[in-house]
Amino acid sequence: MTRSEDDINLDGVLEEVGRFGRFQMRQYALMILPIIFNALFTLSYVFTAGNLNYRCVIPGCDDTGQSTPYNPAWLNNTVPFKDGMPVQCERFAPISNESLERQYCDAAGGFNRSVTVECSDFIFEDEEVTIVRDFGITCPQNDWKLTLVGTINNIGQFIALPIGGYISDRFGRRLILLLSVAGSAIFGVIRAYSTSYEMFLSMEFLDPVIGSTMYTTAFILALELAGPRMRVTGGFIISCSFAFGEALLGLLAMFFRNWRALLKVVYYPGIVSLPLLWMTAESVRWLISKGYREKAFNLLQKAAHMNGRSISAATLAKYCPATDTEGVSGESVEKSFFSALQHAFRNPGLVLRIVNCSFCWLTNVLVFYGLSLNSVTLAGDKYLNWILVCLIELPGYLMLLLILDRVGRKRTLCTSMVLCGVFCFLSEFVESGNNWTNLTLFLLSKLAITMSFSTLYIYTVEIFPTNLRQSLLSLCSMFGRIGSMIAPQTPLLAKLWSPLPMVVFGTMGIASGLAILQFPETLNTKLPNTVEQAMNIKTDDEANKDREA
Repeated sequence: MTRSEDDINLDGVLEEVGRFGRFQMRQYALMILPIIFNALFTLSYVFTAGNLNYRCVIPGCDDTGQSTPYNPAWLNNTVPFKDGMPVQCERFAPISNESLERQYCDAAGGFNRSVTVECSDFIFEDEEVTIVRDFGITCPQNDWKLTLVGTINNIGQFIALPIGGYISDRFGRRLILLLSVAGSAIFGVIRAYSTSYEMFLSMEFLDPVIGSTMYTTAFILALELAGPRMRVTGGFIISCSFAFGEALLGLLAMFFRNWRALLKVVYYPGIVSLPLLWMTAESVRWLISKGYREKAFNLLQKAAHMNGRSISAATLAKYCPATDTEGVSGESVEKSFFSALQHAFRNPGLVLRIVNCSFCWLTNVLVFYGLSLNSVTLAGDKYLNWILVCLIELPGYLMLLLILDRVGRKRTLCTSMVLCGVFCFLSEFVESGNNWTNLTLFLLSKLAITMSFSTLYIYTVEIFPTNLRQSLLSLCSMFGRIGSMIAPQTPLLAKLWSPLPMVVFGTMGIASGLAILQFPETLNTKLPNTVEQAMNIKTDDEANKDREA
């Protein structure tokens, strides 16, 4: 009969195996792939369903038989302008049929500037092709079809996360990782061959339904094998990999400006990588929690050997007693899982922690992706803007690496969220035309929410017990997806009141930052294995004081 998981000090075993040796490095190198894939896959809609600059074809002025410039010298005479850009689907009505002849296009009096007519033929600014062009999703009245793509993507993630969390906790992290990468890649490739908007939208939904747990699973698989003092470094590596994946998406979109080609370039590597990801090591903590002591021990022995270390005889006797049995029945595992879940939700303190954590996730995801998606409003090239807004995350991760193990999780998370809210509010007091100040506050907001979001992943892993960690992380992340579903629609708030999106970001950031103060500090603590341990998390200093008392 197996002993309780409480008897095992796995963090102590990891100290003997090596905090971050060759074995952990190999695991992290493998996990970087799904992390990058997750950035590419979940955000590809930014460019595949991105709006384009186009204007009406002016009969008699535009020579449809030749390449016609987007902004010829006579364009001001023929179409209305808004914010320096030609209105997309309207043109001035000609005063007479003679105005449709080429020589009248340069004449200011050839068109009635007080009367506009709608058009159905367009000239695009450049050769970029998105679903706007292929599926005829033009004019402002159809803009909702473009923003719907991002929302549908995140609805898929919302639906899938709790299911993926259960499968992961029930059948293992490695299996769900392989399924998520394979399924997401397959649906992404199929989406590249879509023949209609409806087919594209269906594949956009099915992609995250299968692959949305890719990030959380890879994060846990990597972080659980790192020693307590190396979790921040491990989180830094993963977070930087995601930022690199985001920036890589912008770079690929810059060179592959046809959405079909972009999807093929993004998704085919996911299929090719599957044999490599097959080498991923299963979670030791999951093996322990399901009774697979011998498999877990063999994996730790392999890790120690690869790291040039050995596990002491005392650890052998404690960790793998001869009376242990190999595994437990599926019925027993399922009963154990649901019993643990019921036990967790009978604890009011843990329920409040889950609610608080879910609100924090909703806020972080809404603000993080809201700022990213609105980066196209910055002056300049949209691809370069996207890359810069993604790369600004790297200094945030570096700052976390320097301060998180000194300041602690709670104070870092609270401060970064409150600062993000303050910067969002301050941006609304900047005078129009002061682009540099506006840009600086925008980037500072993104920097702060980056620090918050990265801390939140580590924090969530550390405040929940092992046998429910993936499920509760997925549950909180699921509520975060409500924020990502709303994020693509935030530009619509500006039509009601232009500062409203930033006011919403700022208010939620400050409120959630203050709510974080109810969490325990987890700096240099052991990962809890049970609900009781999770509700009695104590830092090393607090534990020492209790022992002295």
